[in-house]
Amino acid sequence: MNQQLTDILIQATGATGIGKIETIQNLWSGYGQIIRVELHGAPYPSAVVKHVKLPDSTRHPRGWNTNFSHQRKLKSYKVETAWYEFWNKACDNNCRTPHILALRHLGEEVVMVMEDLNASGFSKRMTSVSWTEIQTCLRWLAYFHATFLQQSPDKLWEVGTYWHLDTRPDELKIMDDQQLKAAAPAIDRLLNSCQYRTFVHGDAKLANFCFSEDGKQVAAVDFQYVGGGCGMKDVAYFIGSCLYEDDCEAMEKQILDFYFDALKTAVTNKQPNIDCEQLEQEWRELYPLAWTDFHRFLKGWSPDHWKINSYSERLAREVIAQLYNKD
Repeated sequence: MNQQLTDILIQATGATGIGKIETIQNLWSGYGQIIRVELHGAPYPSAVVKHVKLPDSTRHPRGWNTNFSHQRKLKSYKVETAWYEFWNKACDNNCRTPHILALRHLGEEVVMVMEDLNASGFSKRMTSVSWTEIQTCLRWLAYFHATFLQQSPDKLWEVGTYWHLDTRPDELKIMDDQQLKAAAPAIDRLLNSCQYRTFVHGDAKLANFCFSEDGKQVAAVDFQYVGGGCGMKDVAYFIGSCLYEDDCEAMEKQILDFYFDALKTAVTNKQPNIDCEQLEQEWRELYPLAWTDFHRFLKGWSPDHWKINSYSERLAREVIAQLYNKD
């Protein structure tokens, strides 16, 4: 870590010095890294630094290295910086996020100094989950969505999620599924025109949740694609990230019932003027569309992806049939 980063970290944390540095992960396509830094003489033992630095050459594991994708990534880091500066403080312990300690722009580089969630009791990462952990994440999503219901996503993505149609024209163009390709704009329009809009996390996969040891508390990270939209986008994407198709189908009602019970509690607490029954009715009907929306992205981005399965195909066919019937 260079002296400039060291100075930023010491100033942000009040540390007298730094110790061990651990790489948590490299950012997608070589856009920097996330590190954990041991602190000496600070109020907390460590901090996490997300250092965004433009790559010397753009590279992408699946070949998506166009200027369009580059500009999308640049905007995503601006959005994340804005999230931590203007919006993150609205999240309470029911939708826990890391506290931000410092934000710095160094030319085209961005430095975010954050609370180390590991040191705050969220040290567990999971690659598979039980119903307990699924409930924990669904509850987090419910409170997050309730917190930002009917707010305008100022300085964030107007439409959240990293697979939003307008930001993925290249993937749409090469799709082989012509019916889904033709239906994509209508699906996008229905999702974006819902009456009850909120902020969606935009990348609410299992890997972006940090659990307590007992799995009953969770915090979320990675707010590059937070923005406006229907909460069902997060729910569908999260479930698809941690369950195989048989469970996605078998547990669909159980999952949605739990989420909407949690959402009703959260909305009643945070925004009592919202009609919970109308909200649930609208969003339940949009769940298959939200699932199909991500399915559309996958079929263009990675046609052989393991998440492209019979459950997703069935939902997509049903959604497309309903769209044609409405016409």
